[in-house]
Amino acid sequence: MAQDSSKTDGAKADDPRVLVSTDWLAAHAKDPDLRVIDASWYLPDMGRDAIAEYDAGHIPGARFFDIDEISDQRSELPHMAPPVEKFISRMRAMGVGDGHQVVIYDGHGIFSAPRVWWTFKLMGKMDVAVLDGGLPKWRAEGRPVEDMPPVIRDRHMTVQRQAHLVKDVTQVAHASKLGDWDIVDARAANRYRGEAAEPRPGLRAGHIPGSKNLPHRDLITPEGTLLPPEALRAKFEAAGVDLAKPVITTCGSGVSAAILSLALERIGHRNHSLYDGSWAEWGMYNDLRVATAKP
Repeated sequence: MAQDSSKTDGAKADDPRVLVSTDWLAAHAKDPDLRVIDASWYLPDMGRDAIAEYDAGHIPGARFFDIDEISDQRSELPHMAPPVEKFISRMRAMGVGDGHQVVIYDGHGIFSAPRVWWTFKLMGKMDVAVLDGGLPKWRAEGRPVEDMPPVIRDRHMTVQRQAHLVKDVTQVAHASKLGDWDIVDARAANRYRGEAAEPRPGLRAGHIPGSKNLPHRDLITPEGTLLPPEALRAKFEAAGVDLAKPVITTCGSGVSAAILSLALERIGHRNHSLYDGSWAEWGMYNDLRVATAKP
């Protein structure tokens, strides 16, 4: 079922390892090895309850992935990537395992689904895609939703963690100093420049020295879908990102950074990692340098 989109300008409209359309999902809805996941997650100021919305109506057969619960709760940082054992346990309980094609969506369009897509990739699961436009597009097209929980059948899952897909604070600090990676920040421009206070208390304002700014909203169309590959590439280049170099994506807490990671994958840029701690970590430590103007 998986396809390749290794060439930037030749990326397929539907790539079950990166991004699929609502038409694709509707056509494959009855496939026995398809698993659909609702990965909705919202910032506090959005005033939305992801679990309540899932209970009220979701794409038929969808399981709910709780980003805050399926995380490393030993960490003081928000929703850090889960330990392998916890991921396996939660996925088996959701009936998601080896041999499944996974499609992930969220209730915003494209916001939190890429974070769960990245988590699956981190665990070595390749046949996983984000639903372009998410639940809003699915609903707008008059496609079915249900409020019944899915029938779960346990499925074995094996994991091969892909450590190269994630960076810690020490690795990011080295990249910032050496400039051998391009660091790209998905936060809004006013937060990147240090002109707006951070929503999490106690964090300094600004950005990682040497990082570039590409707000995640700039990669999404007014209809809530990901921009076409050519337009995505143009956005990265306009932000000053050298696509010949490896890229580290970052944001406020590691969620919207995954939108940049998804976009990089969409244009065929495979050498990218996500800074899981993101600004929630960097902005907390006074011994880490902070920049407050464009580099």
